[in-house]
Amino acid sequence: MATATATAFLILLLSVPAAYATQYVVGDSAGWTNFGSDYGTWASGKTFTVGDSLVFNYDSSTHKVAEVPQSDYNSCSASNAIQTYSDGSTTISLSKTGSMHFICPTAGHCSSGMKLSINVVAASTTPAPSSGSTTPAPPSGSTPPSSGTTPTKASPPPPAKNGAATIFYSMNSFVLLSFLLALALIG
Repeated sequence: MATATATAFLILLLSVPAAYATQYVVGDSAGWTNFGSDYGTWASGKTFTVGDSLVFNYDSSTHKVAEVPQSDYNSCSASNAIQTYSDGSTTISLSKTGSMHFICPTAGHCSSGMKLSINVVAASTTPAPSSGSTTPAPPSGSTPPSSGTTPTKASPPPPAKNGAATIFYSMNSFVLLSFLLALALIG
């Protein structure tokens, strides 16, 4: 019985994700194409975080994905590509902070808009708010607010509602409940 309890506990721990990573499908249902997609608009409003991933879906007979330095992104050149993919469904993990640039290296595609530039930020490690209320000191060189006003902190935008985290969590919950039911029936 101790082994069954330990196994159930281990599965419970594994079923709860450590962080809610998001999988972004570039261009949504249109995918990675040179027909009418504006990837700058697609990326705007999204917060790409370390641990997230980009999925490029494309016709591999006509398109590729090249991760390039900013200078190649600006000039639509893949001559210094960091990595080139051609499998038709490429998943790229966002493993470090900073800017990342992608183009289609097929002649004319990048210049017609088949390019994506994103900024990857660190995963949030915001501590829980304390019960005490303190006002932080203003940064050096700034003017403190006049008396009677309270400084405000802008809230980050809500995460994109693409359902990836919800589906992942729901699937894990289903697996966990199925396992616990099977364990109860056996025991």
